[in-house]
Amino acid sequence: MDKKISVIIPCYNRASVISRCLDSVLAQTYKNIEIIIVNDGSTDDLETALKPYLDKIKLIEQANQGAPVARNAGFAKSIGELVIFCDSDVIMNPDCLQKMAAALEKNQEAAFAYCSFRFGWKKFRLYPFTAERLRQMPFITTTSLIRRECFPGFDASLKKFQDWDLWLTIWEKYGRGGIWIDQVLFKAITGGTMSSWLPGFVYKLPFIKNKNVEKYKAAREIIKKKHNLA
Repeated sequence: MDKKISVIIPCYNRASVISRCLDSVLAQTYKNIEIIIVNDGSTDDLETALKPYLDKIKLIEQANQGAPVARNAGFAKSIGELVIFCDSDVIMNPDCLQKMAAALEKNQEAAFAYCSFRFGWKKFRLYPFTAERLRQMPFITTTSLIRRECFPGFDASLKKFQDWDLWLTIWEKYGRGGIWIDQVLFKAITGGTMSSWLPGFVYKLPFIKNKNVEKYKAAREIIKKKHNLA
């Protein structure tokens, strides 16, 4: 029997996009799933947007505390042997969960499965997993399928790079990496947590003064210090 997958969706003021996300999850060819929405103190009309789905989801309400706290809250209420944290602006291909689950079944040593994806016009192809590459750069998306026993929780104290921190922690704690699926299995329609994305070379230009670049560099130093990265 297929393992149950918990699809956990943190949601803050995403009434305009949540239905497209949920429709894509409900259309999955992989059927043994539970869907958990964590309303992180939304002030828009999210309640109305979710009404048609209330019999198909578990809804958690909390005061606004940020995505990492919302994801952890969803995980605490989940029961799936496999877990995926799906941003509310993600649209999954119908076979997204099927292919991720199959990759984990085939690669028992892997703690998680991740894939290529699209963000607007940009395709993020990603790379095969190596610990060396992971220690050099963040390249694995949050929307990845994780074995429940390998999930250590998100560090809610971090403002950026919670995903990079997660994969580094899994590697350090369990000595297990991920399996890459070289296919685009979902797209982000509004940017979500990547709304301030800039081409990678911009972050390496010493003469560029941009608030997003400065925040990126400061956040990167926090991760490097926490995980003793060179």
